[in-house]
Amino acid sequence: MSDRGSRWDEVYRSKGADTVSWYQARPVMSLALIEHAGVVKGAPVIDVGGGASSLVDHLLHEGYVDLAVMDLSDSALATSRERLAERASQVDWIAGDVLAFAPLKRYALWHDRAVFHFLVKADDRRRYLEALHRASQVGTQVVMATFAEDGPERCSGLPVARYRAAELHAAFGADYELVESTRETHRTPGGAEQHFTWVRMRRVR
Repeated sequence: MSDRGSRWDEVYRSKGADTVSWYQARPVMSLALIEHAGVVKGAPVIDVGGGASSLVDHLLHEGYVDLAVMDLSDSALATSRERLAERASQVDWIAGDVLAFAPLKRYALWHDRAVFHFLVKADDRRRYLEALHRASQVGTQVVMATFAEDGPERCSGLPVARYRAAELHAAFGADYELVESTRETHRTPGGAEQHFTWVRMRRVR
């Protein structure tokens, strides 16, 4: 396991999946934008950094049948597998770093809530985009959230990059068109407010 994976394992072991600042009982914005994307329920969908998120539970309930969840943290993935019980066998669990992702398929939808904003180095962002390119094709939709320009400057002790919608889209370049964008105010389990930028993009070349 990488040092980054070990770090996030420790976060989940020390805090618990339902007390971390990014916890959502129901990921309303993710589900709404995935619905807007209109991908068929049999199309491959990946949740990057999905870890212990309940998004996969809701997508299974809605009838999606080709789901993958990737995360650096084995502990986070184990939490989701345990929560899903027998349904866990319906999901492809990928323990690893998205920056080194060597996908075995191309996905119709790539979801990322709050991984990309941890990539404060230009080289890491380049590697992320290369991984996305390997895992996608023309028509693939990208649903993504980062901290907004007025969001936190750090998360779990790490610096983050903050984006307006136009800035986030620009980071992906001309291969992706911006389809829609919005903002979300997330209330953490501790009661703090965090502002997020959401975009839905489509790969066009």
